Amino acid sequence: MAFNLFKKKEQKKKKSATREWVDAITFAVIAATLIRWAFMEAFTIPTSSMENSLLVGDFLFVSKINYGPRTPKTPLQLPLTHQKLWGTQNTPSYLDWIQLPQYRLPGFGFVERNDVVVFNYPKEDHPADLKTHYIKRCVAVPGDILEVKNNQVYVNGQEGENPDLMQFSYSIFTKQSIRDRIFDDVGVSEYGRNNVGYGAYMSPKKAEKFRNFDFVEKVVRNELPPGYIEPNVFPQSNGVTWNRDYYGPLKIPGEGISFLLDSANVAKYASTIIDYEGFEKGEIKQEGNVLKLNGEVMKEYTFKNNYYFMMGDNRHNSLDSRYWGFVPANHVVGEASFIWMSLDYDKSFLGFLPRPRWGRFFSGIN
Repeated sequence: MAFNLFKKKEQKKKKSATREWVDAITFAVIAATLIRWAFMEAFTIPTSSMENSLLVGDFLFVSKINYGPRTPKTPLQLPLTHQKLWGTQNTPSYLDWIQLPQYRLPGFGFVERNDVVVFNYPKEDHPADLKTHYIKRCVAVPGDILEVKNNQVYVNGQEGENPDLMQFSYSIFTKQSIRDRIFDDVGVSEYGRNNVGYGAYMSPKKAEKFRNFDFVEKVVRNELPPGYIEPNVFPQSNGVTWNRDYYGPLKIPGEGISFLLDSANVAKYASTIIDYEGFEKGEIKQEGNVLKLNGEVMKEYTFKNNYYFMMGDNRHNSLDSRYWGFVPANHVVGEASFIWMSLDYDKSFLGFLPRPRWGRFFSGIN
């Protein structure tokens, strides 16, 4: 009787072309999702709040590992989406039926003053990890005392570091028209006619260039006076006489920092405590100048979380912490690392494409 001692190896069934494509796409989506979550994510600059440090049309990479990636809060979400389905305006890409506790994994460091930070805009109703992305500069960290006087940021009584390309609103007094080419040559992209000549957002150095033109009478920075109440400034409370140019002093709350809840501090911190300190809805309420926890008046409060104060480098054209308050630490997404591409949508290339700003390709962010 003969025995076949060597069993013939079964031939592996070859995958169909469709199956190979599905496997490849699945792997690519999983890999991209993991990279996007844990290491690096691409963003684009949609508004001018960071001009001229960052320009509308800049495409940049944001590092998640600098501060540590956050664990997902909203697991029922289509991969590689944010808030809405691609190509739609109002169709959510997620279900909020499950909301997980959120943690931050270890990173290389912490948010520091002058970092350019991407974060989720705190005042939206979406889950924290799916709120709209904002990008601003951190000007104060937990424990700092922030004040703005005559457009200058002060931190703990000392002048804060001013970004090299920081800009403000100016009025250009002139009796004649200024050609667009002049603004372009100086490097000013936000400008328009007004009742004195022109209004423009630009840096002090560029304002000085306009002062040197023979056809310009004078250039004046548009400033709000001390004591002028800007109605939509944070906190929106009686007795707070702050505006974009004269703001504070305001102490930035942080983990372990305690405040007496007198009327002044209730005005400054009540909304932050109610919205971001983890209380159940209705558990804590503000009634006039007092804060109540389960009906009992709170005399003092110690913060559980860290917060940051963010401002745009375009100081007179930025919706930032001066208007909606502190950024909670769990809303911080990552640190802006470098610009990998930049397109000027106001100028054409080859007749129909936005013009590349070649000098900004693969440039750093200061």
